[in-house]
Amino acid sequence: MAKHTLLAAAPPLVAMLLLSFPFHGRCAVAEQPGAEEASLDTGVAGGMVGPNFTASDASFGQSGVARATWYGAPNGAGPYDNGGACGFKNVNKYPFMAMTSCGNQPLFKDGKGCGACYKIKCTKHKACSGRTETVVITDMNYYPVAPYHFDLSGTAFGKLAKPGRNNELRHAGIIDISFTRVPCEFPGLKVGFHVEEGSNAVYMAILVEYENGDGDVVQVDLMESGRRGGGRWTRMRESWGSIWRLDSNHRLQAPFSLRIRNESGKTLVARNVIPKNWRPNTFYRSIVQYS
Repeated sequence: MAKHTLLAAAPPLVAMLLLSFPFHGRCAVAEQPGAEEASLDTGVAGGMVGPNFTASDASFGQSGVARATWYGAPNGAGPYDNGGACGFKNVNKYPFMAMTSCGNQPLFKDGKGCGACYKIKCTKHKACSGRTETVVITDMNYYPVAPYHFDLSGTAFGKLAKPGRNNELRHAGIIDISFTRVPCEFPGLKVGFHVEEGSNAVYMAILVEYENGDGDVVQVDLMESGRRGGGRWTRMRESWGSIWRLDSNHRLQAPFSLRIRNESGKTLVARNVIPKNWRPNTFYRSIVQYS
């Protein structure tokens, strides 16, 4: 039985004892299509070190105290480096650079928290550096150990440590942290759309990525070309994580425009971003971005 399960089932005294031992978290991972990994051309020069996104110091929503664990490889980005329950691709590469986290329901928000950015730091453990680090929610934590629980990648957890003491901090298992939600900034990137494997003439599934500001998406709409659907927005439904789907009763006519709305209510429109000759399992970069 996993330690998460033991915590849920144990009496309070036993749960306290369990929390006193090193704890290695394990986020649930959504099943991914067996698709060939698509190439992502970011248009950004290589050679950058550390997380290649920045976050404003301004207050931006909830803040408080939480508990943090870690999962995956000690220097990894979580399971398989694929973004887990949010569906993001290649989270070990630019712009995420493995600085990722699972969030329990108050953070994950049934997928509408995917892509949100948080500044976190730890100060109570002797190996904590006290520096703030920024992480992005990319996965779901179904077994929280606190009202707010960040199950960090091994890389992100280690970044909270003093130089040379990241393994010592990882061995602590569960640590207390403080967190603040902050605006996301993805330098050099526009909002991107990945047409998911399985999409066809009557079914379209879209992953939305790299939104500055809120970082998350709460609604996506699609506009077809041609006589049938041209000029009219059709509401897409949230499929899972940051993936939105449209099941059509007719053959969809490309190119497609996409309209997204974030948690703050701001809307962006990417005109004809999915071309007439679109293909499944392919990334399409727009020319729009939240300012």
